[in-house]
Amino acid sequence: MAVIFILFILLVIFSVIASGFYVVRQQTVVIIERFGRYLKTAGSGIHLRLPLGIDSIAARIQLRMLQSELVVETKTQDNVFVTLNVATQYRVNEENVMDAYYKLMRPEEQIKSYIEDALRSSVPKLTLDELFEKKDEIALEVQHQVAEEMSSYGYIIVKTLITKVEPDAEVKQSMNEINAAQRKRVAAQELANADKIKIVTAAEAEAEKDRLHGVGIAQQRKAIVDGLADSIQELKEANVELSEEQIMAILLTNQYLDTMNQFAAGGNQTIFLPNSPGGMDDIRTQILSALKVKGDK
Repeated sequence: MAVIFILFILLVIFSVIASGFYVVRQQTVVIIERFGRYLKTAGSGIHLRLPLGIDSIAARIQLRMLQSELVVETKTQDNVFVTLNVATQYRVNEENVMDAYYKLMRPEEQIKSYIEDALRSSVPKLTLDELFEKKDEIALEVQHQVAEEMSSYGYIIVKTLITKVEPDAEVKQSMNEINAAQRKRVAAQELANADKIKIVTAAEAEAEKDRLHGVGIAQQRKAIVDGLADSIQELKEANVELSEEQIMAILLTNQYLDTMNQFAAGGNQTIFLPNSPGGMDDIRTQILSALKVKGDK
């Protein structure tokens, strides 16, 4: 019996001593209290405390980064209700673990309250379009405000992100319709400009075509007149005893016959020239007048 009693005493002593050892995991700290009063903060590793309830582990606090997500509904300057999805990343300051544990009962809820208050102060100063454009600036401003408030409680606000801005469903539909109308208007303007360019280009091409056609006709007529003048000059130099009017009649008659041959060779059936060589007198008279004017120059 004595041996059993001794073994029992040794077992109890061993259990008491063993209960005084505790292990703290990496990125975790432990708050140790003695008779309900803060004693110390223990970091990672194995530690020893007084057993039998003298020293107790009050809490194990994570030092890793945590994330809190919340949804905030507020109103913009142009009276549009929007829903903001906000994600906040925070962690406990290792140097203020005592404040983080004893000053706040529900730190996550406290952070959410500060964020909601900061957003409801900032967003109503902006229109809906400005909110979309400056959401990163707003998130940074909220982060600074919340970080300043939470630092006194031993928490560090690492990052605050506005992950989503969702207007009211009717407003969102109206925005989509306005955007679609603007795009259609721009497309219509572009199409109109393209049609305008086509019309202007076609008109310029037609004008250039007419100009070149007129230049060609003028050059053709000049060549005919020059050819007739040269032919008359050659006949004069050949000492042909004919007057200028007789020479002109012969040349015009030949020109008329050549024109008729070309007209018939093309398979045409209608002609608006004089229908007999005698009808060329008017043309001859006009050519002679032109030659006299040219000779006077």
